[in-house]
This record gives sequence, structure tokens and C-alpha cells, in this order.
Amino acid sequence: MRWPALARNTHKWLALIVAIQAVFWTLSGVYMTAVHIDVIHGDRLVKAPAPQPIALAGLVEPAHLAHLAPGLKSARLDTQLGQPVYVVQAEAGPALFDARTGRKLSPLNAEQAAARAKALFAEDGAVVSTQYLTKAPLEIQTRPVPIWRVEFEGAWRPTFYISPFTGELVSRRHDLWRTFDFVWMFHIMDYDDRQDVNNLLIRVFTWLAVATAASGGWLLLYSFRRKRRVRKAAA
Repeated sequence: MRWPALARNTHKWLALIVAIQAVFWTLSGVYMTAVHIDVIHGDRLVKAPAPQPIALAGLVEPAHLAHLAPGLKSARLDTQLGQPVYVVQAEAGPALFDARTGRKLSPLNAEQAAARAKALFAEDGAVVSTQYLTKAPLEIQTRPVPIWRVEFEGAWRPTFYISPFTGELVSRRHDLWRTFDFVWMFHIMDYDDRQDVNNLLIRVFTWLAVATAASGGWLLLYSFRRKRRVRKAAA
């Protein structure tokens, strides 16, 4: 067996395999560093909450919420569309109540969800579509369902996800975030749910990269030895 030839072939094929993934690592890394993470998060799409004092006179007493929502766990006074509301956590799940009348507002319909999304949207685009989702799409796979998906017109297809039970903004997405998520999949090599940064595939390629470097060092030894022999022959 010719050890120099074995070292050369081993290094060549390992390098070829790792190089393909290295291209994906490089291109995805370039995108993730070129587009600022604050832009990816989409914070600019959401209006900064302005403090709004709430007049307590005439509001439903918090103690009365126990009758409105059996198994009450917590209640929080908030403002939505300029009106005071109670966001409630109970045994049956989250719910939304009118703080003045005690009327239950949830689950929200399409018009109510779109109105809340529009009130939170920081840009001027109109609502393009409103969808009620019972299965979370990949871009919000960890969020609870059902959920309202409200898409706006404008650059990068801004999209808000509104809880039908609390009327609150659950998440926001846009095409720059979706592109980031796509290249992130290649970067961490998790082609399933794009969350596991320590999956089997990336560990295999990590050790392949180590093996490539080791085989390169092995080949380098034979390169130096060959030069030494040539010099001796010339002498």
C-alpha cells in the first residue's frame, strides 16, 4: 500500500464533501451578518406602546372575574383599541373580557383580529388577508394554536400573528426573517424543524472537517519528506 497516495485520496474526498457544506456555511453566514438582527426581529413593524392611563371608575371589580371565568388563575388590566380589557388566565385557558361591561370578547373574529393587528402596525400598509390557523406554520411552529394570521401590504410581506383568546400580538414575521430562517436551516444543518443546533448531521460534518484537517497534516508530512529526498539526490 502506498501511504502517500492513501493520504492524498483521503484528504481529497473528505475535503470535497466538507467543502460543499462549507459553501452553505459561508453563504448563510454572510446573509446573517449582512442583515442586522434588529431588522430580522421586525421590531420596527410594531408601534411602541404609549402609556395610557386607565380610569378605574366604572370598571368590573377584579373579584367579579372569578364568576365570569371559573378557575381564575390571573387577570391583567390592559388597553386594546382604546378600551380597557381584562386579559384572563383560567382553567379553560386564556380569555379576554370588556373591563367596563364584563362581556367576554374572545374568541375574536377575523374583523376584530385585523383591527388589533392594524392598531399595532407601525407602517401604512392595509390588511391584505386574515386567516384563522389551527395548525402552526413552520415560521411560528412553537406558538400555540389556533391563531389569527394577518398579512399587510408593503415591502417584505409583513405579517402579524394575533391570539384569538387574548387579542395580543404573539409574533411578527416578514420575508427577511423568512430568508434568515431558511439560511439558518443550512447553517445548523437541521432540515426538519430548524431548531436543533447540536443535531447528528452537524456533528458528523464537524468531525469530517476535523478528519480533513488531520489528513491534510498527514499529507503534508509526505510532502516535506519528498522535498528532502529530491535535495539529497541533487547533491
